[in-house]
Amino acid sequence: MWSLAWPWALLALPLPLLVRWLLPPARGLSEAGLRVPSLGGFETLRDRSDAEQLLNWRVLIAVLAWCLLVLAAARPERIGDELDVPVAGRNLMLAVDLSGSMDQKDFELAGRRVDRLTATKAVASDFISRREGDRIGLILFGERAYLQVPLTLDRDTVKILLLEAEIGLAGEKTAIGDAITLAVRRVHEQEGESGDQVLVLLTDGANTAGEVQPLKAAELAQQVGLRIYTIGIGAETMDVSSLVGGRRNINPSADLDEATLTQIAQLTGGRYFRATDTASLQDIYSLVDELEPVEEPESGFRPVKSYYAWPLAAAFVLVGLLALAGLLQRNASRRAVGGEAHAG
Repeated sequence: MWSLAWPWALLALPLPLLVRWLLPPARGLSEAGLRVPSLGGFETLRDRSDAEQLLNWRVLIAVLAWCLLVLAAARPERIGDELDVPVAGRNLMLAVDLSGSMDQKDFELAGRRVDRLTATKAVASDFISRREGDRIGLILFGERAYLQVPLTLDRDTVKILLLEAEIGLAGEKTAIGDAITLAVRRVHEQEGESGDQVLVLLTDGANTAGEVQPLKAAELAQQVGLRIYTIGIGAETMDVSSLVGGRRNINPSADLDEATLTQIAQLTGGRYFRATDTASLQDIYSLVDELEPVEEPESGFRPVKSYYAWPLAAAFVLVGLLALAGLLQRNASRRAVGGEAHAG
């Protein structure tokens, strides 16, 4: 679609006519006279019709050049088809606890009792599917922290490797501080990329291993602008069989260090969540979606290509032709007059 960026510039089209109407005509040119003894030296001017025809062509060319100049000032442009502009998403790291306590079967999924990791895999996979446009990385930690997937736009790969994770793969203990430090290191390596830096850390215990304390790691995260959302997973009560017969209620999440997880989130500008069942875990990931919404591509953008240079160049060419024609005519007139004078 063709358009004009500054259509109001077309108002300048009648400007030469206004100048001609408003300014007084040149005085004395039509009344000027010269007495000469003979008209022999002016024989080259006898064909006035040719001169008038040449003058008309010059006027037409001048008018065309002016119209082209005004058109160039209006900036003609071609507007392309509507495009969606991709936006830079977040750097989103997921840190999942694979310590031995994640084997506790205090969650339900599709009507059957499952362990905490199985429930986490199902809910986190749906969360990953919704994060279109984000660069997602996966950290698995237990006694040590491992980068399973670096930051990538390939969400399917992240989901596959998350589903393949097994309890105890990284050791039986829990190194929360090392997991945060590893995320900080990855974010620091992605420093040149735009977008927010977010870590969603899920664990069911306290820091019992690793080289870096969780709060010290949180301070490092704060320095690099890494926002951490912590999730404490595990039921609050569970009915189990007693050794002496009968059943009793226990707290399967007694080892969960909620105080430290809360401090980590507050220190980095995130939030702490408590997931006691599959439904609450789903709600938590949905809430993270709301707190860190997926960037939508900007619709309605149309590429614009400007073409003002073409009428501008054509106007300059026409003006140059007018100047050249005037120069040639003056030279021809001078040679003609000079030849008559020499003959006289």
